[in-house]
Amino acid sequence: MKSLINGGQFIKSPLFLKISAFLFLSIAFFYVGMHWSDGYNQLIFFTTTTSLPHFVSLSPNFNKSFDISSLINSSTTDNNTPSVDSLSPPPPSPLPPPAVKRFGIVDENGTMTEDFEVGTFDPDVVENWGNASEAEDGDDGELARIGITDRIKRFPLCPPSMSEYIPCMDNVDAIRMLKSTDKGERFERHCPEKGEELNCLVPAPKKYRTPIPWPRSRDEVWYDNVPHTRLVEDKGGQNWITRDKDKFKFPGGGTQFIHGADQYLDQISQMIPDIAFGRHTRVVLDVGCGVASFGAYLMSRNVITLSVAPKDVHENQIQFALERGVPAMVAAFATRRLPYPSQAFDLIHCSRCRINWTRDDGILLLEVNRMLRAGGYFLWAAQPVYKHEVSLEEQWKDMVNLTTRLCWELVKKGGYIAIWQKPLNNSCYLSREDGTRPPLCDPDDDPNNVWYVNLKPCITRLPDSGFGANVPEWPARLETPPDRLQSIQIDAYTSRKELFKAESKFWDEIIEGYVRILHWKKMRLRNVLDMKAGFGGFAAALINQNLNSWVLNVVPVSGPNTLPVIYDRGLTGVMHDWCEPFDTYPRTYDLLHAASLFSVERKRCNITSIMLEMDRILRPGGHVYIRDSLSVINELKEIAKAVGWRASVRDTSEGPHASYKLLLCEKHLLRG
Repeated sequence: MKSLINGGQFIKSPLFLKISAFLFLSIAFFYVGMHWSDGYNQLIFFTTTTSLPHFVSLSPNFNKSFDISSLINSSTTDNNTPSVDSLSPPPPSPLPPPAVKRFGIVDENGTMTEDFEVGTFDPDVVENWGNASEAEDGDDGELARIGITDRIKRFPLCPPSMSEYIPCMDNVDAIRMLKSTDKGERFERHCPEKGEELNCLVPAPKKYRTPIPWPRSRDEVWYDNVPHTRLVEDKGGQNWITRDKDKFKFPGGGTQFIHGADQYLDQISQMIPDIAFGRHTRVVLDVGCGVASFGAYLMSRNVITLSVAPKDVHENQIQFALERGVPAMVAAFATRRLPYPSQAFDLIHCSRCRINWTRDDGILLLEVNRMLRAGGYFLWAAQPVYKHEVSLEEQWKDMVNLTTRLCWELVKKGGYIAIWQKPLNNSCYLSREDGTRPPLCDPDDDPNNVWYVNLKPCITRLPDSGFGANVPEWPARLETPPDRLQSIQIDAYTSRKELFKAESKFWDEIIEGYVRILHWKKMRLRNVLDMKAGFGGFAAALINQNLNSWVLNVVPVSGPNTLPVIYDRGLTGVMHDWCEPFDTYPRTYDLLHAASLFSVERKRCNITSIMLEMDRILRPGGHVYIRDSLSVINELKEIAKAVGWRASVRDTSEGPHASYKLLLCEKHLLRG
């Protein structure tokens, strides 16, 4: 190296030339960057995210004009200091800029944010609706652009006498024409004929109030929301219900458990430890439920109970159950199958339910057998179990004889409770003597075909594959693809488990977004109806998000019957045809959810009638989430306005160019 330097050869070497070129370019870029960063056109090498205030201070002389010459002359000729009075008062300080009010999910810097305002609706605000049918205010050009040529008139309010109207249960003309009512036919569905459907908005009671939230509602509800005292008069002494000023109170008792449901449930657990509430026993049917205290107290044990009763002399018992926030439906054991699948319930409970189980060779108990899961329990608490009167002893003998022929095992009888267990397979049925009644149903009988299907005087066969008998314990069963997934009549076969998991993942992500962005945990979401449930992924996602709600999953008759899968997951559901009204009281649900429902049902139903039915069963202050195609969502928005809902259309997570949109609605409390 020394020789190179001494010889003057270093400056001629390639290394020196590279170093020189690099230094020159560095200095040149530094100079250019410094020069351009001082001007308007900047050469930016890096940026910071420092947030600057979004205003500019203005001079007090802004927008004023001055005569410069006179000012100069005045300053040179007059050397006296002017008095304070001769000076104009100083202009006021500029006002601070207005605070930015956020209405979306993009802040003032154009950045996505979760801290934004969500419009809230106070259900105590009464809107004067009236009964005029004038058109909704709107832009005719916009309606024409989205393909709606006829403006939808707003619907009038129904008479106050219809405040508890259930269309298919209160069809007086159809009930009057029945040939017989001996078997309870009058308590079954008798829907209005075409052209006689509901065409008005069912009003709330005059003094209706926002329901008391769960869990307080388990123990008390507002009198004005269910203003009926018949049950207080008939059942007050049995610890069902009492009235305390402006509230009904529920002490937690029942006809057979006047000391409280908790003590009763403890007694059952001690009698049969294998029942294991909340693990082995997850889904329960309570028949003739009263005010549903049995189901209400099972909630705290991780058991979901569907309480059913007819609209009879105690017609408001289901209404009380729903007002309390307990799953319930109007239903009757009469001449048709109930709209629930085979092997649905882990336990079926009847406490003084006033049903003659042995009539017609036990056809009603055969329906219980169809719905009871293999290995499940039937619990009967009634006078024949413990009283020794001659007539009651005869009823007990008939019951034992019938259950023996059904291959049920009487596993425990104690006090006033008898508990039977259903077999796990068909071996007992096949080993009975020839001619034993009731017979096994034909092999081609579909036990999951339930919509307007008459009761059958036969024993439902259990699947030879064992499907339905071996479900995991709760909570593992919620996310485990059940065996009966393979029996669902859908196009896919080998990919069914993948479809099941994909649906669950899809709704987990959607609901997580609703909770995070739309603040679902701050909304009143207790009673929820999923109008097109699929495999129950929506309901499962609500459980995974720890939302304090229950979901009734509806499987429409227009699609595949996925109810067995829903029940195997530890959820509840029902079969229904949305071309007809639903079997529940007005003001039942806090949230109605419908995904891809209307684009299917519009081909066979009047979607306006469906929306009117949704309004009937939705509570004032309740919400509607409809996720559907663009071809139907705009029409639904106009119908929503006609029924008095506050409606808005939003993009789905797929973005603004997706073929699906989200219609969000809120129901007002309307007055005439």
